[in-house]
Amino acid sequence: MKTKRSLIPLVGILFWCCCGLLVDGNDGPMIYKDPKQPVEVRVKDLLSRMTLAEKIGQMTQIERVNATFDAMKNYFIGSVLSGGGSVPSPNATAQQWIDMVNDIQRGAMATRLGIPMIYGVDAVHGHNNVYKATIFPHNVGLGATRDPNLVKRIGAATALEVRATGIPYAFAPCIAVCRDPRWGRCYESYSEDAKLVQQFSVIISGLQGDAPSKQVKKGRPFVGGKDKVAACAKHYVGDGGTVNGINENNTIVTTEQLFDIHMPPYWSALDQRVSTVMISYSSINGKKMHANKELVTEYLKEKLKFKGFTISDWEGIDRITSPPHSNYTYSVQESVLAGLDMIMVPYLYPEFINILTDLVNKKVIPMRRINDAVKRILRVKFEMGLFENPYADNSFVDKLGCKEHRELAREAVRKSLVLLKNGKQQSPPVLPLEKKLPKILVAGTHADNLGYQCGGWTIEWQGDSGNNYTVGTTILRAINATVDPSTQVVFSERPDYNFVKDNNFSIGIVVVGEVPYAETKGDNTNLTLPWPAPDIINNVCKATKCVVVLVSGRPLVIEPYVEAMDALVAAWLPGSEGQGVADALFGDSPFTGKLSRTWFRRIDQVPMNLGDQNYDPLFPFGFGLQTAPLN
Repeated sequence: MKTKRSLIPLVGILFWCCCGLLVDGNDGPMIYKDPKQPVEVRVKDLLSRMTLAEKIGQMTQIERVNATFDAMKNYFIGSVLSGGGSVPSPNATAQQWIDMVNDIQRGAMATRLGIPMIYGVDAVHGHNNVYKATIFPHNVGLGATRDPNLVKRIGAATALEVRATGIPYAFAPCIAVCRDPRWGRCYESYSEDAKLVQQFSVIISGLQGDAPSKQVKKGRPFVGGKDKVAACAKHYVGDGGTVNGINENNTIVTTEQLFDIHMPPYWSALDQRVSTVMISYSSINGKKMHANKELVTEYLKEKLKFKGFTISDWEGIDRITSPPHSNYTYSVQESVLAGLDMIMVPYLYPEFINILTDLVNKKVIPMRRINDAVKRILRVKFEMGLFENPYADNSFVDKLGCKEHRELAREAVRKSLVLLKNGKQQSPPVLPLEKKLPKILVAGTHADNLGYQCGGWTIEWQGDSGNNYTVGTTILRAINATVDPSTQVVFSERPDYNFVKDNNFSIGIVVVGEVPYAETKGDNTNLTLPWPAPDIINNVCKATKCVVVLVSGRPLVIEPYVEAMDALVAAWLPGSEGQGVADALFGDSPFTGKLSRTWFRRIDQVPMNLGDQNYDPLFPFGFGLQTAPLN
């Protein structure tokens, strides 16, 4: 009898342990650890157990360089990120990324409640922070494809490559509607047209998976499995409409303009159950978005019923004041009261935590606002299965930069190319070129430079120059691989006129454009073709028949040079797979791309968008010559 009595509690203990429902002091079984329970039940149970310090820790996102075991454990940190160019080590492998993420996660899991952290990274044109990842064309080029299904497939491929490094959260896509190409982030926008951007927001379903068709509450986050990632629609809202295209500046709009131009992509994002929304640095009619309760809480959360979490941009709350961080207590107060849930505080997280704690204790910020923020963060973590699978594994390591994804990127390059000119007046078309030509000149700063070809947000935040910092195919290398073995290909980056004239080339292919940039460093008030491109174009095109391939993140002032060209191709920022450019030049695929942006004549016409009065572009929105493949 004694033995039986002692076995009963033992069996009970084993039952709860096997179920994962351990007892926490006097609080009863940990229901939040039971994956069979509804998400909202788990959220409620976990929230009820959390101290203020644990809640504020969940609201804090720090940079990986600060994410030590002790920092994660002692501050209850809820999220970690890699800033642009922040990597475990130079040329880190997928396994090294996984090991780093898991090491950081161990600190989070060592806390009293074992709440896993969520790791985020900017994967804006592929997993662009990572060595050997597939680098897809930037969004400005993808918009020219007019192929939303292609972009959805790119989203799915990107999710696999992000997961290959153990990361479950991507700060993508950018669904800004860029209305002024002087903006340094214009290449991150699919188009100047809101309807086109809405169509391409389908990349969210590629990243997260297709949400079930069954009825669910509008705006609930969704992540479809271990091969998908939580997406982040950004930058809410109006970032593409700032005055003079100045990054992080003021967008002056009427209510009608705001809801006709800048808001529609977010409606599409919520229809796809996007998990998170990043708030913009910029302002709407003088009100900083990081402090805009009307648009963040009252519209996004309450009217649109968004149930995921909002996140600040990098040190975004600091910039509520001018100069930044000059009144940090005010910035913390205004941003959290406005409805920001997770705050990206890469370095000064102890200060943020202390200030927010003080504001709550003084009842300046009500506990219900903290609870709302933490509920949303926990909801996303539960929905994506992070509690069941907190640690990364190497299941998808072989997907990083795999052949299938590179072929997909090559397809995207082909479809993104826009043929703007093909033959001079009363002359036959120049493109596609024959593969068996006697002698081809390839010239230009961008012909054999993978860094220039990929643009900003590639390995480094601002991008880089050269061919040694990641893996891919330059346009020159692609041309050499495409032409007949009997064709002589001569490369000269900056040939002079006499060199070109004396060598009797069959054709000259000039590849020039912008050097890489990101964000404010890309703001440009004149949009002229950068030197030495004009000299190279003149030297080649005046001496022989020429094709100019322009590598840029936006339209540039090119009208003075177009007459000298025999053919002109807008290649945008094609990424790692330059073979797609050669495919179209030599007729293995047709030119089909159409401008997703208006191509202006002169800088004094900017901003000029489809539907404007006095619309007189060099090439209108939607323009693109087409060819038939030779083969």
